[in-house]
Amino acid sequence: MAPTASSTSIQECKSVITTPSGGQTLLDRGFHNISGLAWSGRGKIKRVDVSTDGGRNWRTARLETPVLSKALTRFNIDWVWDGSPAILQSRAMDDTGYVQPNYAQLREVRGTRSIYHNNAIQSWKLAESGDVSNVQVY
Repeated sequence: MAPTASSTSIQECKSVITTPSGGQTLLDRGFHNISGLAWSGRGKIKRVDVSTDGGRNWRTARLETPVLSKALTRFNIDWVWDGSPAILQSRAMDDTGYVQPNYAQLREVRGTRSIYHNNAIQSWKLAESGDVSNVQVY
């Protein structure tokens, strides 16, 4: 069987927070380490920013070494949770200058029918209870 266009495209730059993430629960307010993975099919991860307020404000995370071309790169950032609801997001940039888009930016380029190679920013909703769930932010 010949490969289809959807299985041969380059995976654009993407990141995802793995801790805390969907199905997890923060047991107490206070210090937490937000961590995740970033990758790009075009080259090396140059930077990952993290937001705890749904993308209004961003802070640059630490990248763990080695940072290699077309490889997973772990990132971390310290955060003090005050117990209020939060929307956690990460946004990766690679060494070609590509910046991971949010859902609105991705749909502007690809339309609403594209389901392959979804590299939009992943959002996690953190409730006052500490429960983390998946949420889409446009």
